[in-house]
Amino acid sequence: MNARWRSAPWLLLVASLAVATTLAWQRFTAGPIAQAERQWREQQWLNVLPSGSYDNHPLQSPLALADTGLRRSRLLAGYRATLAGVPTAILLHSRFQGYAGAIEMLIAIAPNGRLMGMRVLEQEESPGLGDQLVNPANHWLEQFIGQGLQGIPEQAWAIKRDQGAFDQLAGATVTSRAVIEATQDALRYFDDHRPSLLGEARP
Repeated sequence: MNARWRSAPWLLLVASLAVATTLAWQRFTAGPIAQAERQWREQQWLNVLPSGSYDNHPLQSPLALADTGLRRSRLLAGYRATLAGVPTAILLHSRFQGYAGAIEMLIAIAPNGRLMGMRVLEQEESPGLGDQLVNPANHWLEQFIGQGLQGIPEQAWAIKRDQGAFDQLAGATVTSRAVIEATQDALRYFDDHRPSLLGEARP
């Protein structure tokens, strides 16, 4: 009994050292892990921008957005890409309702108000439909590149079966409409807040 009590402090010491070592290791590795996650996120998200179109780190400096509740979507964040200090794109992180759940999308808009790129970041659609949205081999989102509010009448921002200008994803009418409406929302927001998004002084 006495031997057991004598060994208790040593067991407690060993346990304490093990816990301290684990915590120290977690603290030591937390920084590199977080940095790797940021780098991966930048690489994935900034694929919406043409190579060589920016030289800053857009995702590290979010913009202050106002009135983020839009008609059919909500903006979660905004970022400004620049090249030699001149704005080259605004990135809007949008969230909206698809067929089976929420969809998050990154929408890149050029200073002239035209779409530069789009990428689905998260989605809760069925596996087949979700694959269509996120698979780079599916080029459905590419039909929107280069489009702007000035080039297409408001009522034409719809799928062709609704007398609109755009094709729909096969078998995904609801999701196709949701993506188009969120894209139109983002373009309207850009037009309404152009000076602040681009960092321009108002006249």
